[in-house]
Amino acid sequence: MTKAVKLLENKWDDAKAASLDEPGLLLYRSNLLGADKRITNYGGGNTSAKVMETDPLTGEIVEVLWVKGSGGDVGTIKLDGFATLYMDKLSSLKSLYRGVEDEDRMVGFLPHATFNLNTRAASIDTPLHGFVPYKHVDHMHPDAIIAVAASRNSRELTQQIFGDEIGWLPWRRPGFQLGLDLEAFVKANPHAKGVVLESHGLFTWADTAKGCYELTLRIINQAIHWFAETTAGKSAFGGAVASSLSADERRKIAARLMPEIRGKIGRAERKLGHFDDQEAVLEFVNSANLKPLAQLGTSCPDHFLRTKIRPLVVDFDPKAPDVDAIVAGLDAALDAYRADYTRYYEACRHPNSPKMRDPNPVIFLIPGVGMLSFARDKATARIASEFYVNAINVMRGASSVSEYQGLPEQEAFDIEYWLLEEAKLQRMPKPKSLAGRVAFITGGAGGIGRATAERLVDEGACVVLADIDQEALTATVEDFGKRFGQDSVRGVRLDVTSEPEVLSSFVEASVAFGGIDILVSNAGIASSAPIEDTDLAMWNRNIDILATGYFLVSREAFRLFRRQKLGGNVIFVSSKNGLASSPNAAAYCTAKAAEIHLARCLALEGAEEGIRVNTVNPDAVLRGSKIWSGEWREQRAASSKLAVDELEEHYRKRSLLKLNVFPEDIAEAIYFFASDVSAKSTGNIINVDAGNATSFTR
Repeated sequence: MTKAVKLLENKWDDAKAASLDEPGLLLYRSNLLGADKRITNYGGGNTSAKVMETDPLTGEIVEVLWVKGSGGDVGTIKLDGFATLYMDKLSSLKSLYRGVEDEDRMVGFLPHATFNLNTRAASIDTPLHGFVPYKHVDHMHPDAIIAVAASRNSRELTQQIFGDEIGWLPWRRPGFQLGLDLEAFVKANPHAKGVVLESHGLFTWADTAKGCYELTLRIINQAIHWFAETTAGKSAFGGAVASSLSADERRKIAARLMPEIRGKIGRAERKLGHFDDQEAVLEFVNSANLKPLAQLGTSCPDHFLRTKIRPLVVDFDPKAPDVDAIVAGLDAALDAYRADYTRYYEACRHPNSPKMRDPNPVIFLIPGVGMLSFARDKATARIASEFYVNAINVMRGASSVSEYQGLPEQEAFDIEYWLLEEAKLQRMPKPKSLAGRVAFITGGAGGIGRATAERLVDEGACVVLADIDQEALTATVEDFGKRFGQDSVRGVRLDVTSEPEVLSSFVEASVAFGGIDILVSNAGIASSAPIEDTDLAMWNRNIDILATGYFLVSREAFRLFRRQKLGGNVIFVSSKNGLASSPNAAAYCTAKAAEIHLARCLALEGAEEGIRVNTVNPDAVLRGSKIWSGEWREQRAASSKLAVDELEEHYRKRSLLKLNVFPEDIAEAIYFFASDVSAKSTGNIINVDAGNATSFTR
C-alpha cells in the first residue's frame, strides 16, 4: 500500500493577483514558491518575467527582463530585489561570447544591459532566464526533482516520470553557455514545458505568471507522488543500524559536544552552532548507508556551497554512549577532515584559484543524536543545516530508486572556488565587533539587561536573555525577534538562586548557539530598611540573588569557557553602593560589595586562560528599571525625605556632572568590557554614575 504523501498546495489567489501588475505578479509568484522549502531552499532558485516597459530615455515600449538579483531569496524578496535588463541588449551579448572559457568575462557585460539604472546586480543565472523564449520562467531546487537529477540514470528517470513534457540536460555549471543550451533545447522541443538539469534542479516556463506557478507545482507534485509510489515499503538508506536516544539525552549530548567543537574550529574565526534532530536527520544518521552516502558529498551546487562538499561523521555508538570518548577523539577526527579537505583543494586547484578557505567541517553527523552545524553566524549555521536536510532528502530519493551520485570533486571545486564566488565573498561587509559571539544576560528583560542586549546585538552578537519574569521575557524575545531576527535571540526563564535552573539554562544556551562568550550578570533586587528592621528573609534574599546568584552563573560560565578554550568575558553589573555605603540599605550594599570582590577573585582565576572579569557600577538608573518601579523607589525617596517624583531630579543634582544616568549608558560600558577594545583589562571597575566622589575607586 502506498504511504499517504503530502503534496504541494496551490495557494494562488485570483482576487489578489487581479490587482497586481506584471512585476507585482512576479513578486507574488516568487514569494509563494519560496515559502515552501520543498520547492526551493533558502536563497536557492530564481524566477523571472519579461515585461513591456517604457524606456525612460526614448519613451519607446521595450521588453525588459525582471529576474531575481544576485544573492536574493525568492521567499522573502521584495520588488527591489529583482535585477532588470533590456532584453535586446542581453540578447546582443551572444555575439560577444567566445565559449565556456569566457564565462567570467560575460558576467562583466551584464551591467551594460541594465534597465532604468537599477542597482540590483544580475546573477549568474540571468542568461538562463533571458534566453528561454517564454514570458515567465521558474528555476527551483525541489528535493523531489534533485533526487531525480542526482541519480546515476537521471535522464531515464526523467523520461519515465514526465515523458516528453519535461526534458533533461547534462550537468553544466550555471552561466552563459547553460543559457544557450536551454534556448537550444526549447527550440528543438517546442512542446516541452520544462527541463531537469542534472545534479542541479528544475526549469519550467509558461506565458502567464499563474500558469508558470501552477506548472511548477504540478511537476514537483508529480515527482513527489512518483517517489511515494515507487519507494513504498522500501527501507531508506539501507535500513536502520542504530536507534535514537531520547530527546532529552540528545540535547544533553549536543550541549556537551557543541562548545567542545566550537572551541576547536573557532580559533581563527568564531563560529556559532545549530542543532537539528528532526526525523529526517535521525533516519539518516541511524542508517546503514550513513558513511558511504555522506562520503559521496552533496550534489546540488547550492547545497555544498553552504555545507562544504561533505560532512564529518562522528564515531559514536548510541547503544554504548560514551561522550567522553567523542570529546577525546575530536582532535584526531578534525585533523583527518582538514587533511582530506587540503587534499581536495590541492588536487583540484588552478593556478589562479583563491587561497584555501577554512578547512574545518560545517556539518557534523552523530548516530542516535542528530546533526550539528557551525558557521560564522547563527543564521548561516541554521541555513547550512536546512540545506543538508535537503541533501538528505535527495539522497533518500535517489538511493531508493537508483544510485545516488554527488558532483565530481573537480566540478564541486570549480564552483566552490569560482572567482566570481570569491568576488562575492570579498564584497561582503566586514564583520561587526561581536560577530560570532554569544552573550548570556541575566535580568535580560529589565531596563539595563534589555538595553545591554540591544547594544550587543547591534554589534553582531547573539544573546540569551535570562529572566525570572516570564511575561516580560516573552515580550522582550518577541520584540527582539521582530527587530533583529529570530536567529539573534533566545530566552530562558531563570531564577539565578536555583542551581538546577542555572545548570539547565546553560545547556539551553549551548544547544541554541554552541556555547557562550560573554556573561553579563545583571539580575537584581533592592531593599531598604534600618538594620534593626532588616529581617533574615530580607538579608538572605539580597545575598541569594546578588551574591549567590552571581556566583552560580559565573561558575557555569567558567566551566563552559574552559571547555571552549576561547577565553571569555564576565561583566558584573554591581552598584555604586558596592563601593559607597548608604544608610538603611545594609543588606543591599553588603551583597553588592560581595559582587565586586567576587569579580576580583574571578579575574585572578581566569586570567591565565584569557577569561576577563570586570564590573560596571551604575547609580540611580530609574528609567525602565524593575527595581526602581517598586518599593525601593519609595524607600529611597523616604530615606532622602523627598517625594517619589522628585527622586530622579535629586539624583541628577547630586551627581558631579549634573546628569541623569540611563540604561543605555550602562549598556555602553558593558559593551566596552565585552568587546576587544578592552582586551587588556580585567579586574577593573567602571562607575557610570555621572560622578560620585564617595564611589571613586581610588
